[in-house]
Amino acid sequence: MKQKLEYALACMKKYNTGIMYQECFGFEPETEYDALVIAPGWKPTKIIRNPAYKVTELAQHSYFSGYLVEKDGMKVAWAQTASGACNVLDHAVICADMKFRKCIFVGAVGGLTDRYEIGDFCTPEVCISGVYVNHYLNDSLGDFQPYEKIYPDKQYMQAIVKMAEKAGYSLKTARVFCTDSISLEYMHLDEIKSTGAELIEMETGTFYTLADLLGVPSIALLAVSDNSATGVPLLGRGEELAQKYINTRSNIIPDMIFRIAGT
Repeated sequence: MKQKLEYALACMKKYNTGIMYQECFGFEPETEYDALVIAPGWKPTKIIRNPAYKVTELAQHSYFSGYLVEKDGMKVAWAQTASGACNVLDHAVICADMKFRKCIFVGAVGGLTDRYEIGDFCTPEVCISGVYVNHYLNDSLGDFQPYEKIYPDKQYMQAIVKMAEKAGYSLKTARVFCTDSISLEYMHLDEIKSTGAELIEMETGTFYTLADLLGVPSIALLAVSDNSATGVPLLGRGEELAQKYINTRSNIIPDMIFRIAGT
């Protein structure tokens, strides 16, 4: 963990008592988890259907919850958060001083070009930030850079792409725009596309901003849920397309989580 994140945690703990990740998510201080999963909206009790995975609910709140997911002797702490970069940042920071070896973001993403089909398995090669909350990690809130480009660890990303290929999955890399509003992004699509973005979602730029401070290998795994360029809506997909998305979310991503956790 880098010094800046240590300072952020110290400031937070000055005004809050207790072990916050345990109180919020039920994660144990004594346990070193093979991976921490950050999952906006995705509950493993809903998306994981394979009985080979053991899912235990640890804590349940109105818009976030904690789970232990186990397979092949590995333990994954699963933090389900509300959608939006601010929620991901707040809850990921709360979990920052847990013991975990890998950090994995999982979520849905929308297509902005016809290169991406529903159910495609993707990871950002760069995130183009259209959100503000990342700047709470800066020294000054005034250090705002619109459309800031945020990069994952390229070497680690390429290693995960190769890992997926060996497992029989095509993990596409893409330029991802991060938005603060799903409903209102549509009135700005031309401007968003002009940044070179190919996919759009809400949180991965913030995830990678924090990942740089965590000091553990980190990767975002995304499933394409809709595509404004091809006319496939987020709500109202046909059953065949919905099943392609569900297969990536429910089968491919959980399998990759544990492959990554096991390395």
